[in-house]
Amino acid sequence: MDNLHSKKEIDNLIFEILKSSKALDVFPTPVDKIVEYCELNLSNKNEFHIPNNYIPKKIDAFNRMLKKVLGAFDREEKVIYIDPSLPPVKQNFIKLHETGHGAIPWQKEIKYEDNEDTLSHAVKEIFEAEANYFASAGLFQLQRFDDEMNKLPLEIGSPMALAKKFGGSNHAAIRRYAEASRKRCCLLVLEDKNCSKDSLDLRNSFQSSSFTKEFGELTWPKIFNSDFPFILDYTRKRKFHKDGTIQLLIHGEFTEFSYHYFNNRYNVFVLIIPIGERNKSRTKIYLAS
Repeated sequence: MDNLHSKKEIDNLIFEILKSSKALDVFPTPVDKIVEYCELNLSNKNEFHIPNNYIPKKIDAFNRMLKKVLGAFDREEKVIYIDPSLPPVKQNFIKLHETGHGAIPWQKEIKYEDNEDTLSHAVKEIFEAEANYFASAGLFQLQRFDDEMNKLPLEIGSPMALAKKFGGSNHAAIRRYAEASRKRCCLLVLEDKNCSKDSLDLRNSFQSSSFTKEFGELTWPKIFNSDFPFILDYTRKRKFHKDGTIQLLIHGEFTEFSYHYFNNRYNVFVLIIPIGERNKSRTKIYLAS
């Protein structure tokens, strides 16, 4: 989310919610307490239910949407519905995402008749980005995550340790770690869309501000093949390691970087770090092989 004004307003809102709900500095983050404080309810149904006012009028649009909907917020009933088949850590993020739709003031004012079919595509994209930001800021308690992050070494295991502490998924923690780090680092999130054994698709990429300042905004291919060393890690079914190296073309010259690799069976995460980046910490991170 690029709107700094909205970020600041959401940060202030999240801080007030965390403080008033007595969730601040409580670990793992008590997500259900936050939902309750915002005067919303979690559905107790065992099956995922999509509210009637959430359904687009066009059946083909609904079918496309249904494949990717993991949670829904009924504005009329103030009820949040979550896919119960999701792991608890993923449910936490989605609960807060849907809470964002009901707690962010300018989204809260939307009448329940304004559903997926009546809101413009641009507004929906903005609302989704804001709800994602709300969920990440709330789950990782704003500056608390940064404070804990700065105590740990620059490596893929650090956000995984923080995920356990705050009660979030590895995916959400690794992304926030890469974006918020004061050190130079870049994160690739890859996925296998076509069940290929020797290539991966780019899902997202994120860079710390210090990385971007030195190297610029890197451009990545949509599909990574065996020319990239971490694809060999994938084909060899490695789960994680911290000893990879890669050559990248930076400002017309090849520059060597180290990379850390983690495969959680859903996505592959590649944390790219400049050679020589300061990586000292009194805390050691150990990951089971």
